[in-house]
Amino acid sequence: MAQQDLHEMLRSARVWAPGTTELRPLDPQTAPPTPLALFTGWFADAVAAGQPEPHTMSLATVDEEGLPDVRIVMLHGADADGWAFATHATSRKGRALQAHPHAALAFYWPLLGRQVRVRGPVTAAPSGESQADLHARSTGALAAALTGRQSEDLASLEDLRQASEAAWRRARENPAEPSPTWTLYRLHPRTVEFFQGDADRRHVRLEYRSTGFGWSRSLLWP
Repeated sequence: MAQQDLHEMLRSARVWAPGTTELRPLDPQTAPPTPLALFTGWFADAVAAGQPEPHTMSLATVDEEGLPDVRIVMLHGADADGWAFATHATSRKGRALQAHPHAALAFYWPLLGRQVRVRGPVTAAPSGESQADLHARSTGALAAALTGRQSEDLASLEDLRQASEAAWRRARENPAEPSPTWTLYRLHPRTVEFFQGDADRRHVRLEYRSTGFGWSRSLLWP
């Protein structure tokens, strides 16, 4: 594909198409006092609107050399203890979090023109809790965890197929088999921003900031 073709496609691409996206108002005066309450409501709205994979999010970290990295992961839960996700402690994500235990999350729900951004320190849950989280998930999730070696170099797809098939057998035969490096992480929010798109580009950005005594709220210029 020619570079010019890419530029033409970018110029013709549109967001928030009428009839597809519903841009709802966000009134900061009626927003709940905590970000978790607003997030839970917005997540329910995304599910009701038919947003595909609303539980997927971007996870940004800084690696051992101080270089940024980002990828898509699944939200495993959000409560008073933080926003939870999981990976192998030996993966690139795990090594980055070991070196720099801070991260940022970003959710994007285009059917509603909404984004949520969460930043803060990250801690690892105890092994027993991490394994319980894994075993509460599907057989496929366990098989993927048992395949292991995440982020290591792969010689061929055939190697992956063989390792995956063996992991699937183990997962089916022993649904409680542990994956020792599998770790549940929790991001403890220091700031949570809610972005509501507006057709006239007067987007509303409401940021919650942890004060140590609760949450303060501020509007940000778009």
